[in-house]
Amino acid sequence: MHSNSIEVIPAGPTLTFLGTGAGCGVPAFFCNCAACEEARRDPRARRGDCGVIVRNTETTLIDTPPDLRHQLERESARHIDRVLWTHCHFDHLGGLGELEYMVRLSAMENLPCFSSPAAREGILAEFHYMDDILAFHDLAPFDAVSFDGVRYTALPVTHAPGTYGYLMETDRGRTFYASDTGRLPAETAERVRGCDTIIMDATFWGRNWSPNAHHSVRECIEEGLELEAGTLYLTHLAMHYDTPITLAELEAYLAPYEGRVKVAADGLSIPI
Repeated sequence: MHSNSIEVIPAGPTLTFLGTGAGCGVPAFFCNCAACEEARRDPRARRGDCGVIVRNTETTLIDTPPDLRHQLERESARHIDRVLWTHCHFDHLGGLGELEYMVRLSAMENLPCFSSPAAREGILAEFHYMDDILAFHDLAPFDAVSFDGVRYTALPVTHAPGTYGYLMETDRGRTFYASDTGRLPAETAERVRGCDTIIMDATFWGRNWSPNAHHSVRECIEEGLELEAGTLYLTHLAMHYDTPITLAELEAYLAPYEGRVKVAADGLSIPI
């Protein structure tokens, strides 16, 4: 007798992708390229702005993308215990205002926040009306903090000043999340070599407009395999910079890697 297979996430910390797209998302409201038209037809191909939540007994949020309210409702996240930011660009910050109501009306205590000093300054410049409820903790490069069964280490990446990726270590393994980066700085690369999972910027298909701040799909794969990642997830996917590519075409392109390189997807959960 055959039964439908159901993926069971083991007990312990899990990471869920809230969004996996670059700045304007997929589909972009102003774009009629093949990738955006595919996303209008097929929900699997839709991508909101990048962020993740890590859940165990508590919920840790990494970045506050503009789509945050809808993303958290989709994932039935009823409370956020803390926020870590990679950096303060709009597509990773713009949804912070959605948390004001949770703090003032429900939590009734200041929200623990972690970032580089540069990111903190940018965040508070944009959301100055929330400075009374955000309890900031500055992270210097290579600082580590631990909570809820996960140790987070802030690792410098190649993007705007003060941008971090986060190395997450648990009893089960090591996961590195770097949604915005070009080729990693040498010390960061050595810190994440051999990670069980690497989740990394793969913004561009075709020409990379911004090689000092982002990867192309090909560059992400090359570096991820050089770093001996067990599994590499492509995220921050524009799908229409510089040449549009559909999800079906991208999945076909990755087929030779036999599951070692995967396309991240909004709503996907993985154990860490």
